[in-house]
Amino acid sequence: MPRRPDTQIQDETPGYVDVPSKGRGGRWARVTYKIILSYHGASFDGWQKQPGLNTIQSLVEKSVGIFVDEQKAQRLKQKSLPLEGCVVVAGRTDKGVTALNQVCSFYTWRKDVKTQDVENAINNTAPGKLRVVSASEVSRDFHPNFSAKWRRYLYIFPLNDGEEQHNNSESNNENSKYRQCCEDVNGCAEDVGEEKGRCLIDANMDESKKGNKPTSFSIEKVNQLLLQLEGKSLSYKVFARDTKASRSTGPPTECFLYHARATQARIPSKEEVNGEGEKGPKVMCIELVGNRFLRKMVRVLVATTIREAAAGAEDDALLKLMEATCRRVTAPPAPPDGLCLVDVGYAEFNQENCLIK
Repeated sequence: MPRRPDTQIQDETPGYVDVPSKGRGGRWARVTYKIILSYHGASFDGWQKQPGLNTIQSLVEKSVGIFVDEQKAQRLKQKSLPLEGCVVVAGRTDKGVTALNQVCSFYTWRKDVKTQDVENAINNTAPGKLRVVSASEVSRDFHPNFSAKWRRYLYIFPLNDGEEQHNNSESNNENSKYRQCCEDVNGCAEDVGEEKGRCLIDANMDESKKGNKPTSFSIEKVNQLLLQLEGKSLSYKVFARDTKASRSTGPPTECFLYHARATQARIPSKEEVNGEGEKGPKVMCIELVGNRFLRKMVRVLVATTIREAAAGAEDDALLKLMEATCRRVTAPPAPPDGLCLVDVGYAEFNQENCLIK
């Protein structure tokens, strides 16, 4: 289809075309920039801006403040507010969660801003911890969150050294020693804070204190449990944490998982990459791709799946948990350190692009 002469093509994101802006005012006169970010989760206090904390949103908004138009800059000055841009994001990550391709955007009415200037401004804020993967001028109707069709998360779970793992159906009896993500708690799990969710079984702990909790699980079993979630629109309310009451029932809690798999992998050590020394540690990788995710849903789902696998639950155990009315049936969130937002998609999801087949 031929393009209208007054249309500027600025974004190659599938499903989006630029809107003719000639002779139009208001929001159509502004310029929107799509920014893909990579950041190290342990270096920040999460994405969302909070007073007195080192958050990614606060750093990005300060860095793009130099691109604010003169009229807005004057209003901010009159209100004694800092010169900052307004940045929206595809999904807010918690403290400790890393991102490889987080998507955010901001807009300005200035016409002299170059994408390279945007990259440089952000890259100078926290070198080695936060960087721009790419920056581009996009359609004015682009929204990082509402326009996204899917998000992909990867959770990396460490396995005990020296324990041989097998990732096929013939080795269901082969279990891995593991550091338990969570401990049983009294009361609803939504009352468990960030530190509680980080509790792990200490290998040196006295056996009597560990009780009868299982300390091994099959990666194949984890995979089988997750497979039951694929291709279904389900309510994940019992897997959510810190959500408002208005979002605890009904469609707001429904998510569709395109892909949910687990497998064993090994993280190469620096010495191994250089052809020297021992091999890196073995890990279990869990890949989840969905149209949306609730607050802490991925981490709770990972911890609960491992718990159910260790207990030898039936393959439909996670589906049965969704029928519960209290969140205490699920485990506290797994530690945020193992979670990574891999990417966000704006075209239809393609199974061929999965990391774990």
